[in-house]
Amino acid sequence: MKPTSFVAALVGITTLLAGMAQAEIGLITPADAKALIENPDPAKRPIVLDTRGGYKDYFRGHLPTAHHINFDTLRGTDHAVPVQYLPEDITKALLVRAGADKDRLHIVYATGEALPNDEILSATMVVHVLEKEGIKNIRILDGGLPAWKAAGFKPTQEYFGNPAGKLPEKGNPEVALTADEVIAKKDKKGVILVDARPINEYLGQDEVWLRKGHIPGAVSFHWARLTEKDNTHKFKPFSEVKADLEAAGITKDKEIMCYCGTSREGSLLRFYLKHVAGYPNVRLYEGAWKEYVWLKDKSLPAETEAPKTAAK
Repeated sequence: MKPTSFVAALVGITTLLAGMAQAEIGLITPADAKALIENPDPAKRPIVLDTRGGYKDYFRGHLPTAHHINFDTLRGTDHAVPVQYLPEDITKALLVRAGADKDRLHIVYATGEALPNDEILSATMVVHVLEKEGIKNIRILDGGLPAWKAAGFKPTQEYFGNPAGKLPEKGNPEVALTADEVIAKKDKKGVILVDARPINEYLGQDEVWLRKGHIPGAVSFHWARLTEKDNTHKFKPFSEVKADLEAAGITKDKEIMCYCGTSREGSLLRFYLKHVAGYPNVRLYEGAWKEYVWLKDKSLPAETEAPKTAAK
């Protein structure tokens, strides 16, 4: 690279870093991600996290400097309920081992192929866990690995391991809800409970769940309606989905509680509403349907009626 080209590139990276210095959670383009990853100063490069569950996919190719953290290492069976979030001490240890750091920008991504692929959910789930532990500077790579390749950027097969990170002293547990909180709040004025699963699961027309249907009073809004059909890791602009969200009663003036089957789909809905659309009050019921159907000796009520819209 010619000296003038190097200086220009360095100035561009410095400008981009200045824009990313303000801690926030949102999206980043492949071009901007690439520029940050290639910063000549390693200490100023982002923490890049590949969240895919398929470790062989990581071996086949990933973003440069990407550290593989399988999303499902953050969950396990608890009190007989599968895929519950792990205790905080274990979660913190896993995130520190992955390099999560209170002072660094984090770029999170997965594959994001066309439906029925749902790898994007691994990215939003990991973002939720990072946010809950107090990390404030996170971007999801909009379009995922397919968009990276489409931009003409090459993946690598070189392994990368982050040094141990340092988490904030104070977390952000308020982003999550318990079952008791959901039950107490869901029928109140100004509150809406949103089920992010496919409509067949919402209606109980599936072979997946121990009990069928949805939490009474919940409205249906499938997470995939927020992503592009040909790349589920590419988020639609808010202007394209605003009318659909409002038709379902999902408006910015409400307190919004998201849930799904295991909390991955709900994490995408929450990420979009909170960090893309700018809704001020959105939280995730982490226990999700798989916990709800088991609680209180399987006595909590369920509905299998057609979708509702809310006017509360």
